[in-house]
Amino acid sequence: MKKTSLIFTALLAVTLGLTGCKKDPEIVSFVGKTMGTTYHIKYIDDGDLSLDKEKAHAQIEMVLKDVNAKMSTYDQNSELSRFNQFTEINQPVEISSDLAKVIGEAIRLNKVTEGALDVTVGPVVNLWGFGPEKRPERKPTAEQLAERQAWVGIDKLKLSQNAGKFFLEKTVSQLYVDLSSIAKGFGVDLVAESIEKIGAKNYMVEIGGEIRAKGKNTEGKDWQIAIEKPSFDGARSVEEVIGLKDLAMATSGNYRIYFEENGKRFAHEIDPKTGQPIQHHLASITVLHPSTMTADGLSTGLFVLGEDKALEIAEKEQLPVFLIIKTDNGFETKMSSEFSALFNQ
Repeated sequence: MKKTSLIFTALLAVTLGLTGCKKDPEIVSFVGKTMGTTYHIKYIDDGDLSLDKEKAHAQIEMVLKDVNAKMSTYDQNSELSRFNQFTEINQPVEISSDLAKVIGEAIRLNKVTEGALDVTVGPVVNLWGFGPEKRPERKPTAEQLAERQAWVGIDKLKLSQNAGKFFLEKTVSQLYVDLSSIAKGFGVDLVAESIEKIGAKNYMVEIGGEIRAKGKNTEGKDWQIAIEKPSFDGARSVEEVIGLKDLAMATSGNYRIYFEENGKRFAHEIDPKTGQPIQHHLASITVLHPSTMTADGLSTGLFVLGEDKALEIAEKEQLPVFLIIKTDNGFETKMSSEFSALFNQ
């Protein structure tokens, strides 16, 4: 399940003054490709960082390659792909601590979202043509869906720990785990931690629309991040701009990735309970959280639930969320109490 992209803005003019003998603060920017998408990274070098920008960039690339090598479903040799190809049931397979952390959070968020975030829904996502498998020429039959649905369910996946090692096992041989709804967020968190380790206190990291920001931009303001206005005609515009500080932000929507058959639109977000593309009026949802991994997973799960249930859970869990809802007269917005409190500070 791929995510919608976000438009983001970060003001780049350096206005910080000299402090003692330090050099002028410098904005460092990196752009590249990872996990089937792109990344954009900015941080302020105030002269006290432990690595120059070339070495910092190389370190970030190593972090991202490692995440991809562990969690990609497109790389048949990744750690996750090897588990997906393993057909023995009730047989624990040792996995890395990183993979265990992401899967553990996915299992927890499955409960928070009342089953809407389910990383085992991959076989159905693939059947609809939104994964590594080639898109079918027509929508799946009821028989095909029933077969794949029998392979889906977080209860068919077991994560355990023993003597400091982590293990994963499946109860059906066809179980397939797809972490595309949460792995990019985890990658953002690791990159952010990497930047902090070299001493950067002000930065913004974005991978495929998942964002984490800390400190201030070069104008001394919170990082200015735009929430995209949904559009079904390919146009790009901004719905809202917020100042993001010491928080992560993730957005999910159904207006970019879809296919049409006989005049009906089939969006890429699949309801794990029905195996069908979602059919509600929520166009996009943005979630704020200290962890990008958590914001990433929550945005997917809450989006699947639709506007009413998503807002209900957001209030219950005290989550800052911003919703854009399609109506007969265009789009309207709603926000949770926590988002409103942050936005109106």
